Amino acid sequence: MKKLFDVLVIGELNVDIILHNIDNFPEVGKEVLAQQMTLTLGSSSAIFASNISSMGASVAFLGKIGNDEFGDVVLRDLKKKNVDVSMIRTDDQLSTGATIVLSVKEDRANITYPGAMDHLTINDISKDDLSKAKHVHFSSYFMQPGFRGDLGKLFRLCKELGVTTSFDMQWDPYEKWDLNIDDVLPYVDLFFPNEKELLLLTGKSNIREAIDSIKKYIKILAIKRGNQGSTVFYENNLRDMPPFLNEKVIDTTGAGDSFNAGFILKYINGFNIEECQKFGNLMGAVSTTAAGGVKAFENYENVKKTAKNKFGVIL
Repeated sequence: MKKLFDVLVIGELNVDIILHNIDNFPEVGKEVLAQQMTLTLGSSSAIFASNISSMGASVAFLGKIGNDEFGDVVLRDLKKKNVDVSMIRTDDQLSTGATIVLSVKEDRANITYPGAMDHLTINDISKDDLSKAKHVHFSSYFMQPGFRGDLGKLFRLCKELGVTTSFDMQWDPYEKWDLNIDDVLPYVDLFFPNEKELLLLTGKSNIREAIDSIKKYIKILAIKRGNQGSTVFYENNLRDMPPFLNEKVIDTTGAGDSFNAGFILKYINGFNIEECQKFGNLMGAVSTTAAGGVKAFENYENVKKTAKNKFGVIL
């Protein structure tokens, strides 16, 4: 069957309201000032979809929004990046989610109202939907309670259809980390936690112990480590790769999602894992050169210009 899309992204949808240039995080009962505000497409899943589409992949999104102004922003921004939105469900009874992002130096704190993202379930997804793509990416498991207990089923359906898969679980706002590893990871081709998330998921104190505890399930594990670069475990080999350091970080929002986008773009086009990791590191760094998770990825020409001017890499 001819595939309509390179990648189908299944996940949460919301807008980000990002407050920049804050000296310190606020304390209860006190107030701080931000020097800039950005309203943009948010959510890990949408940032990934937007950025990998900007780099040339054909991308569709499956998610749920409300029939409201924030939902209009989501659809407008995805369409602007040539992401197919025909599988996005709009519900008149729900509100589109929003995240307030406090961006302080090279760190951030988020407050999220989930809205419609709480209500997406496996019953919203058909085999026909999944079969339209070569690859399925799922992000932000802990932000989508509708998939509790069913994520393994989703990935097994993908495997039955011959579709490759990737998974970025993201942060657990409840900090329980109750992912059923046995049921999910055996059916995931690419697993994308950051270092802190991996340690909390496994209950281990260092990367080596964490990998040892789950390696029997892993095909490719790509661990994002911020300004320390990344670590990839693949075919019983462990490789650290240094970052492309941005000397003037504007915003780290979406850097991890941009890493995923770069890695998966190379992966679905048949590059070796080292090239995937290198390009992931580069795209994560490119993301930090502009405010918001998608601003640095207006188009691939802009990405190439940034890679050359900021990091000395010719694409």
